[in-house]
This record gives sequence, structure tokens and C-alpha cells, in this order.
Amino acid sequence: MAPPGTRNWEAPEKTEACTLPAILPEDNTVPILTLSRLASLAFCLLALVSNAVIAAPPKKLVLMAGKPSHPPRMHEFNAGVQLLAGCLDITPGLETTYLLNGWPDDDAVLREADAIVFYMDGLNRHEIVQQGRSRLDLIDELADRGVGLGFMHFAVEVAPDQAGRELTKWIGGHYEAMFSCNPIWEPEFKSFPVHPITRGVHPFTIKDEWYFNMRFIDGLSGNSQAAVAGLTFTPILVATPSDDVRDGSYVHPKGPYPHIVEQSGRPEAMMWAVERPSGGRGFGFTGGHFHDNWGNDDFRKVVLNACLWAAEVEVPAEGVASTLSPTALDANLDPKKKR
Repeated sequence: MAPPGTRNWEAPEKTEACTLPAILPEDNTVPILTLSRLASLAFCLLALVSNAVIAAPPKKLVLMAGKPSHPPRMHEFNAGVQLLAGCLDITPGLETTYLLNGWPDDDAVLREADAIVFYMDGLNRHEIVQQGRSRLDLIDELADRGVGLGFMHFAVEVAPDQAGRELTKWIGGHYEAMFSCNPIWEPEFKSFPVHPITRGVHPFTIKDEWYFNMRFIDGLSGNSQAAVAGLTFTPILVATPSDDVRDGSYVHPKGPYPHIVEQSGRPEAMMWAVERPSGGRGFGFTGGHFHDNWGNDDFRKVVLNACLWAAEVEVPAEGVASTLSPTALDANLDPKKKR
């Protein structure tokens, strides 16, 4: 049986329509090919080739949601991945699978993926740091094989001595407690680099817990394109926090932090993309705290585009088109008690 997305090759049956015309007559004189013979020959060759071609299998994207946390309509990881998967459902050349409530019982779905996007809590609740190093080692193996990786919101935060090296290798950086900060604010994303992830994305502003001042590779500020040790780094969403934002308070720890305040006027990256030297792509996205933000077309589109790009699926010229139903943002929410 052929694997999903392919079909078994079968030799074409011989028919009168596909019988190759005789080219040389019995006396071996060179004939003049008639138009009808040329057409018949071309038709038969085309039929043979088309039967031999095996359809390329679709790229496989996995969206992994973490376990529930935070009050209602915040950190709605399970509802979020289902919403995004629904928006990608009819994308040509892509097969999307979502995983709920953390790591799957059978990691075969990860081993077969072309890209994996993690949307979950970080630090000690991060799914990749459970069970010792086994999960980290698996994802590192997949990254080396060229699998695309994306980390969204809290999932970009890891303890430096636990998975900092890995995230820096996979996506170019990570959130580091007391170095990075996590205020709730409303950046204005006014312009974008020329990149597949930004296709069809228009300027927008939206309130979220937008982390910034990531611990980027080689000490990069993250607000301009760079190449470091073969890794290509491109900032996707960049805005300049006001002094009031830099001066706190942040979500946790409250801050302000002197080194954040000292960078007054510096643009900050809140989404970025990398191409790894060993092959494969990665992105980090620090928004996604408030579930209702998925209702913003441009907020949603830039993430959908990133998912396609990470899986090496061509992003449409105007980006991924998606429309939410009136009830989409209320679907699949985890039962949570108000705090």
C-alpha cells in the first residue's frame, strides 16, 4: 500500500490509442513523419509520463497545544490550535494535525511532521522539557533533519540552562526571565519586511502581552535582519515601546528592569523568523495571550503564513485567506473558573 498522499504506480494498458507508430518502413528508408503520426507519438509519450508520475505528498504540519492555564479567554491553547487548524483546512499541499493537552502518547506524528508549532506554557510546564532530555533530544533530531519549528507566546520562554541552547539553535532566541520582559501593551506594527510571512498583512495594532528583549543569538537586538553562524535572522513584527511601557509594570516579575528602561526608543522584535544553516526554518511569536485576538485578521494571518512557511509550503501572494464564523472564538474553550 502506498503511504498517504501517494498512489501506487501501474503500467498503462496497451490500447490502440497508445500503440507507438512505426517510424522506419521495412526497406529501412527514412520516412517523412506525417502530422498525424507525430501527434500520435506525442500523445503516447505524454500518457506514459503521466502514468509514471507519483503525486507529491502534502506537507505535514502539527500544531501542539499545552494544558489549560490562566483565566478564561487567556492561554486558550486548545481552542487556539483548533481555530488555526480550521483556517488551514483547505490549504493546497498541506495536511494539518492538532494535538490537545500536551505531548502525544505516540510521538510518530511528530517524527512524520514537516513542521511543528508549539503553543503552550513555558518554563517548567513546557512540554519539551518533561521526561528529562528525551523530548528535547527528539526535537533536536527533527530540527537537524530540517523540520520547521514554531514557538508561540509562553512557549518561547525556557530556563536558559534547561533549553536555552536548543531554542537559540532552532528559532534564533528565547525569552529569558529578568532579561526579557512581558508587559501588556498595544504596539503599532506599521511596516513589514519583504518576506513570505508578511504577505497580505496590513499595518495593525492590538493589545496583548507582547514580550520583548529576547535573548537572541550572538547578542542581536533582534530589530534588523542579520546572518550569524550560517543562520539567517529576519524580524517580522517590530514596534517601539513607549517609555511608559518600558517603565513597567510587567506581568511577572513586576519590574521595571533598569536595562529595559535604558533602551528607550529602541525598536523591539515580537515576531521573528530564521533559516537554519543545517536546513529547516523556525519562528517565534510572542503574542497570543488573549484568545479573542485571533479575531483580528492581520494578527491571525501573520501566524497562519508563518505556519505554512515553516512547513515549506508556498505562502499565497496575499497571504492565507481565512474568515471566522460569528461563533468561532467561543468554540472549544477549556472550562475554567474565573479568578
